[in-house]
Amino acid sequence: MSPRLFYRTIAIAEAVTWTLLIGGMLLKYVADAGGTPVRIAGSLHGFVFISYALTAVLVGLNQRWPVRLMVLAVATAIVPYATVPFDIRLDRSGRLDGDWRRVATDDPRDHSWVGTLLRWMLNRPVILISSFAVAAVAIMTVMLSLGPPGGRS
Repeated sequence: MSPRLFYRTIAIAEAVTWTLLIGGMLLKYVADAGGTPVRIAGSLHGFVFISYALTAVLVGLNQRWPVRLMVLAVATAIVPYATVPFDIRLDRSGRLDGDWRRVATDDPRDHSWVGTLLRWMLNRPVILISSFAVAAVAIMTVMLSLGPPGGRS
């Protein structure tokens, strides 16, 4: 899976989970269906949001995006559906082009500890995927222990 396909898939999934969350809120507040739809959709959306943030950083490092662009990519997940037009903009500007950088080049960024770690992980996909999943679950666990946005109701 290319960085482009990976990023675009997670960006679209993030927008889809916004739809589920908004639908859950409509069921709770308009149809008086209780809090279960929001709890389920909110948990799913939270996990995909975290996955999107991790994906934006991983792809951003691989594609050599400036830090501000990675921060902006993560910030787009806060606004409903903003990941989709941002993804289109990245794609049109060529920021998603290319393959995973598994080999060092002459670029000085490839010789930093971040570039070295990135290549090491990319050359060990089982470790990368496992680390990605563990990080997403760990962040989700911490967030759930802190409670939902706006407090418990």
